[in-house]
This record gives sequence, structure tokens and C-alpha cells, in this order.
Amino acid sequence: MRLLVTGRDGQVAASLLEAGRAGTEVVALGRPELDLARPDTVIDAIAAAKPDIVVSAAAYTAVDQAEDEPDLAFAVNATGAGKVAEAAARLGVPVIHLSTDYVFDGAKADAYVETDTPAPRNTYGASKLAGEQAVAAANARHLILRTAWAYSPFGRNFVKTMLKLAVDRDEIAVVADQWGNPTSALDIADAILHAAAMLHPRTGFSSFGVYHLVGTGETNWSGFARHILDTSRVFGGPWARVRDIATVDYPTKARRPPNSRLSTAKFTATCGWTAPEWQQSTKEIVSRLLNGQTGHASNV
Repeated sequence: MRLLVTGRDGQVAASLLEAGRAGTEVVALGRPELDLARPDTVIDAIAAAKPDIVVSAAAYTAVDQAEDEPDLAFAVNATGAGKVAEAAARLGVPVIHLSTDYVFDGAKADAYVETDTPAPRNTYGASKLAGEQAVAAANARHLILRTAWAYSPFGRNFVKTMLKLAVDRDEIAVVADQWGNPTSALDIADAILHAAAMLHPRTGFSSFGVYHLVGTGETNWSGFARHILDTSRVFGGPWARVRDIATVDYPTKARRPPNSRLSTAKFTATCGWTAPEWQQSTKEIVSRLLNGQTGHASNV
């Protein structure tokens, strides 16, 4: 099986390239050959790769900057994502598209399920919701996986930021009134590979649609930060105190949902896969980063 993932530098793309498994060839395709901001590049680039499954992972992810660049955010996350799904449909293959918790406004008291009505609070979330709709319209054989709070040994993410700040600071102020599910991109990659194996034509899989895919367990950003830094200290790495602050004390251009918790019951029931506890996955990533094991992935 040949699995094509869009985006060369993203956390999930890098994690998929590292993960691989017997019988599955993972290739990554990105700019300039495939540029979601230039829809005319998408169809031919994906067709030339001849994939059996397309993983639509490339995205515009600058949440605050999207407030100033809404046209670009929608071009990449909506129009571009739709073109990726269309390219897969033309080849007669399914698409696995990555979306976000930011499609919700965070007003719900409990974890969000797939049937809850989306209501984005910011431009990034709105562009990703439009992308979900474009993907579903372009390719009936789609899995839309909403994930959240992703981190890994690759790219920029919260774990790396906390470790870097702790080198020079004794105390770090972190928001304590936003809740969610920290999710390792390595776990996302494992789940995608598991799901991809189920999408082979001979399996007769028909449960296409929207799913939530996040780490097991929940916390707030300050709790996540404390676990990262406490784990780092155990391994002899940098450590700093974490001071709880409120969202109003850390203003950002884009409004964040106070509740980003997602229920993964549907994905578990359908695909038979559950993410590890987020603390366990965080420990693995922190250990790798402190040991300089950022990994190396080959790209196409």
C-alpha cells in the first residue's frame, strides 16, 4: 500500500514517515510540487504519485496570523483541502483529512462528540471547518480526523516551547482555564496507519465520516506544562515553576475555545484503536528531545 501524505515539514507528515510499517510505503509531497495555496498544482502532483490512500495533513496553522490573512487561510485549509480530496476521488482512492478541535467554540461542559454542531471562534477554526465540508463534498470515501494540542519531536509545538523557555527562566506563566487533550503526533501517525489498513478495498470498510482522534486523558495548558517540565527534571533536563494565569491575562489575536476536549469513543468503536495516556506519550517525546533524538525522515 502506498500512502501519500501532503506536507513535508508538518508534525504528522514527519511522524508518518518515521513510523512506517511492513507493507506500507509512506511518501510525503509538499511545496513547490504541491502547494495548497495554488490549487492548480494539486491534482497533477497527487496523480503522479499514484497513491492508494491520501492523507491530507498540510494546512495553514498560524492561528493568530490567520486573523490577518483570512483569504490565505481559507485558500489553503478549505479550497486546497478540497482539491486534495478531489484528486484522491479522481484516482478512486480514499482520503484521510486532518482537522481540529477549533471547529468548536468551547462552550460545552463535556467532551465534544462528532454530532455536536461546530461553531468556530476564530478564522483558523472557520477555515478548517470549511475544509471539512469541501473534503466531504469532493470525496465520499473520507475520514475526517479532528485532533488537538499536537506535539512531537518535529516542528514547532508546545512541548518544545516549554523546554526552551525553561532553559532561561525560573518561572513560566501558562493559561489554566483552557482544557483539552494533549496528543502526540506519533500516536496520530500510528492511528492513521491503523485506519489506512482498514480502508483497503478488500476489507469492505464503509464507515466513512468525521471522527475525533486525541490523546487519552485531559488537562489544561498549565497542567500540561507542569508535566512536561517535571518529566524533564527527572531526566536531568531544564525545569521551571509554572504559574497559572487566566486567558484574559494572555491576550491573543485569535480567540481560543475554553473547552477543547474531544471524545474518541466513535474512533475506538469503529477502528479498534485508542491512544495511550497523554502523560505516557509526553514522557516519550520529552525523553527523545532531551537526548537529541528528533528523528530523520526521508521525503519525496
